[in-house]
Amino acid sequence: MIKLIECPRDAMQGLHGFIDTAIKAAYINQLLHVGFDTIDFGSFVSPKAIPQMRDTAEVLDQLDLFGTHSKLLAIVANVRGAEDALLFPQIDYLGFPLSLSETFQQRNTNKSIAEAMETVDEIQNLCQIKGKSLVVYLSMGFGNPYGEAYSPELVADFVQRLDQMDIRIISFADTVGTAESDLIRDLYRVQAGAFPHVEFGMHLHTRPEQMHGKIKAALEAGCQRFDGALKGFGGCPMAKDELVGNVATEQLIDFLESEGQQLQVNKSELREALKLAKVVFG
Repeated sequence: MIKLIECPRDAMQGLHGFIDTAIKAAYINQLLHVGFDTIDFGSFVSPKAIPQMRDTAEVLDQLDLFGTHSKLLAIVANVRGAEDALLFPQIDYLGFPLSLSETFQQRNTNKSIAEAMETVDEIQNLCQIKGKSLVVYLSMGFGNPYGEAYSPELVADFVQRLDQMDIRIISFADTVGTAESDLIRDLYRVQAGAFPHVEFGMHLHTRPEQMHGKIKAALEAGCQRFDGALKGFGGCPMAKDELVGNVATEQLIDFLESEGQQLQVNKSELREALKLAKVVFG
């Protein structure tokens, strides 16, 4: 069964104008009716780094989780953020961005890769104590725009180290939208074959005209977990000046269904969410 991960946090975090807390909460409450497996709803990170997410705890307090099957995911960048997130029983998953690039790891979390690995281990221990799951996003998972070394073998090394920490959900992130379909297909097949007990996902940033090829490659390789954001809003503000947006969830749904996938999506609620997205994002 395909798992759809909707990412309003990713869609919002790079916007310059602050979105009112009540508006954020109303939008996420609508998303909770659609039938997504998980909502990546906010982050417990430095408000100086990502000011848009400074009200995540207040947003969470306004969410109506009654009757929804969707789970909540919050992004954290350090142990303190994880400890803050774990105070809220409503949150099911914590997400941590671990980069294959030293440059991007420093930009994104102000850590070296070695320090970030230690942080992942600490957060994983906290999650296991609290009965939560840690999702690790392998940023720059399909290439490095900073002139640093990249190879599928490097990805395999990271996955092996995460497996040794008992991480069971790893999402390959095409942070700057440069992944080629063949690499997506081959990388997923190799890692899923080597670590069948790990749930691998795709968090792709892409230009609209390239989306179908990338999703098809991942689907053919066996991927059953896809991240997206309605209307394709978002992208990583820490990566580079030009943002390459998220996969547009509504287009992702249409394409997956055209490929014969059965999705548990309430289309009427999805249409309402799309209307609200226009208001939220202008």
